[in-house]
Amino acid sequence: MSAEVRPYDPERDADALSELKTAFERGLGENTGGDGKAAAYEGKLTDDYRERWLGWVDRCVADDERCVTVAVDESPEGPDSGRDDGGAVVGYVFVLPERLSMIWDAAVLNELYVAPGYRGTGVADDLMDAAVALARDQDLPLDRIVLDVDPANGRAKGFYDRHGFESWGEMVARPLGDD
Repeated sequence: MSAEVRPYDPERDADALSELKTAFERGLGENTGGDGKAAAYEGKLTDDYRERWLGWVDRCVADDERCVTVAVDESPEGPDSGRDDGGAVVGYVFVLPERLSMIWDAAVLNELYVAPGYRGTGVADDLMDAAVALARDQDLPLDRIVLDVDPANGRAKGFYDRHGFESWGEMVARPLGDD
């Protein structure tokens, strides 16, 4: 199985991208933090969240169309065949636009997700290549690309290790509720 990697097109890819984003969020919630995390991630997946997230995607893509790159399977025999929209979107990578690089003083790989039926096929590698190419083109304070990966996500950690990522500090968080 192979897929074409190309910039996200809001007109034809928004619904598919949103479905993959939902699967990404559910996977994080279900596989990396127990029932509480799963419930929190599931609870945010509302229509309002979808619209806000797609609006943010559109703003980032307006800065640089390569900020969101999709992998599309155009073969009729693929796991997601039967679509009449020019192929099935089976993965995506989202790199923040250069104007936001000051968040980490580096390029930020926000999300990378590949549908389960396409894992292990090279699609994720192609998406990572697109992310690194975009990052290399950005004018960055530090010459690196960063991301947040849950250490409980062994598959993702192994993938990023294979692509030369290494630990660089540790992210910590706290709830914003009243205390």
